[in-house]
This record gives sequence, C-alpha cells and structure tokens, in this order.
Amino acid sequence: MKRLFKLIGKLLLTLISIPLLYALIALIFTTITVNKNENQSKETFIYLNTNGVHLDIILPKEKIDSSLLKDLEFTEKDNYFSFGWGDENFYLNTPQWKDLTFKNAINALFLKSSTLIHLTKYTNVNRDWVKVELSSQQLSAINNYIEKSFYKNAVAEKVILPNKGYAYNDDFFKAQGSYNCLFTCNTWVNSAFKDAKLKACLWTPFNFGLLNKYTD
Repeated sequence: MKRLFKLIGKLLLTLISIPLLYALIALIFTTITVNKNENQSKETFIYLNTNGVHLDIILPKEKIDSSLLKDLEFTEKDNYFSFGWGDENFYLNTPQWKDLTFKNAINALFLKSSTLIHLTKYTNVNRDWVKVELSSQQLSAINNYIEKSFYKNAVAEKVILPNKGYAYNDDFFKAQGSYNCLFTCNTWVNSAFKDAKLKACLWTPFNFGLLNKYTD
C-alpha cells in the first residue's frame, strides 16, 4: 500500500512539475531578445495588437503585397488588416474567453490539430495598437511569412470558411501548420518577427513578451 501511495505521489508530482517547468522555460526564453541590435533603416511601419492573450499582426492595406491581398474579401473602407493564426477548433468554438472549456484548451495544446488564419478588417487605427517601425525588406518578409501561412487549394487559392466569422468585419481561412504548446498563436507572430530579422523573443508562447520589446 505504501508503494502505491508513493507511486501516486510521484505521478502527481510529475503532473504538477511539467506545466511549472514549461512556464519557467517559457518565461526565460521570452526574456531573451534576438535581433536586439538590428540596425536596418526604418522606412515604414506595421502594428501589433492583442486581445489580452492572443497577438495579431496588423498591416495597413497599402503595405500589403498583392499576393497576400489576393482572395481576401474586403471593402474600400477596410484600411487595416489584422492577421492571427491559431487552432481551428479553438477559434471556431471559443469566440469569447467565457466560452473556453477545459477540453478545448487541452486539445489545442496537446493534440495535433488543423489551424486557421483569422483576418479582421478595420477602418481606423485603434489607440491600443503598438506601432512597429521596420525597413521595406522586413515588411516584405512579414508579408511573405503571412502569405505562406495560408493553405492553398489545387488552383493556388486561399480557402475561406464561409459565414464562420465572429462579426461583419472578420473571416477565417484554412492555414498551414499545427497548433501545440510549443507553437502557439503568439509563437507564430514571434516567428514572423524573427524571420524578418526584427527584434523578437528567442521563443515564446505568450503575448506580452513580444509586446514588451516594442513598448519599453
């Protein structure tokens, strides 16, 4: 019986230790800055936005490559395009954080799952957005990273999910890649910045790490 209790104790300790270790490593890697001393000329700009947990990259329409704009639905009044990436089931079944369930969270973090690009369109700049200055080459790299994240069908078209948006100004598209605890929605944004040789976290699953590097 003592052996059984010891075994149960070790199992519980392991279950508790894994998320704590994950959080500790994530926090350490989040504080480490890559491309810290990059010195490319800052000719243009984009924005970062968060809903408190989830980061998006926002591009002014005139700064979006034609290949990225292709197949997107928008009007003349849509001046800013916000791109997010994440787990399909989580996106579609958790429109608000009050809708979050334990099952959806566990499935997103630990099971290989399909992903979506969430596109939200705005007319004006929101005062909560964080402005990020960058070079033309870095802007091109961001455009390319987002473009490659879209899944394309047999005729190279982006695949929209009809009538799945939360409101009148957003849409979901099928995406490349799989969501998990090592590559989250915020890791996707951070990886875009790393690819563009912009200041970024070494690795992060959080939203605040990258934001802090542009608000400090």
